[in-house]
Amino acid sequence: MSSALTEEIAAAAARLVVEEGMEYGPAKRRAARTLGRSSTRASELPGNDLVEDEVRQYLAIFCAETQPRELAALRTVALVWMERLAEFRPHLTGAVWRGTATRLNNVHLELFCDDSKAAELALIDRHVDYDVGSRPGPRGEPIDVLSVAHACPDLGEHVTVHLSVLDHDDLRGALKPDAGGRSQRGDLAALRKLMAAGAE
Repeated sequence: MSSALTEEIAAAAARLVVEEGMEYGPAKRRAARTLGRSSTRASELPGNDLVEDEVRQYLAIFCAETQPRELAALRTVALVWMERLAEFRPHLTGAVWRGTATRLNNVHLELFCDDSKAAELALIDRHVDYDVGSRPGPRGEPIDVLSVAHACPDLGEHVTVHLSVLDHDDLRGALKPDAGGRSQRGDLAALRKLMAAGAE
């Protein structure tokens, strides 16, 4: 695939990420189909780093007045849940951590637990309603994802918070930076620092 087409797919995917709140993988596949490349293999699609760069450009051009406020509101929601679940070493990841989130995004927290059921019991003890789903874990095995709805006055709506339950031993590998040297997730102290600095 030509570099021009790769960039075109990345730009189209970025629009879907921002305008529809899609995750990167589905957005890249739909963008490729829209551009007539329905048979494109995953290895031929643009990397997430390229899509993220396009997302940042799109936000700067079209959402500069609204996105910073929406991001701050979502980070406040993340902070609340990280403080509530501090015993499980919560780390914020995804668009809310990376600074590209809008009101369409969910909050993604990873909990590193000695006991995989401890986080679920903590929600039950706090009388929190939640749904249970799953996703592939760092070693390919399915892990539990506990989803809760949080009323966000700053956005005037509920925000979904996904709590991925990981093993405590997964924490060390989770802190490795990406190819660009940027962190993929941050703990409570790191989030507080970002919020205090007003950083994106």
